[in-house]
Amino acid sequence: MSYDPFLDKSKTPEQLAEMKKDENAMIIFARQDYWIKDGITLGLDREKYYLVLSAIDAFLDKAEPKLKEGIPSIARADPETEMKIIGEMDRERNQSESGLGMIFG
Repeated sequence: MSYDPFLDKSKTPEQLAEMKKDENAMIIFARQDYWIKDGITLGLDREKYYLVLSAIDAFLDKAEPKLKEGIPSIARADPETEMKIIGEMDRERNQSESGLGMIFG
């Protein structure tokens, strides 16, 4: 998920120009805000990892099939689980920001 082909020094300008024509090649997760947590730390299923992908709907519509290619078992969580995960993500971010404010504030 951290790979950005446009930062890959081994790509030629011709290859990059060709990639720009391919819609699927433009699905670059490294340019999105994403967050991965294991189920234990979220108080959810300990056998699962959870991915929060914050992006515009047009990106998400194209990204889901691409994710399923690499991880066939991936599925969107139910709305209740989504809200719990997003709430935890927000709580962690607020704690981080608060901690930095105490250091630099």
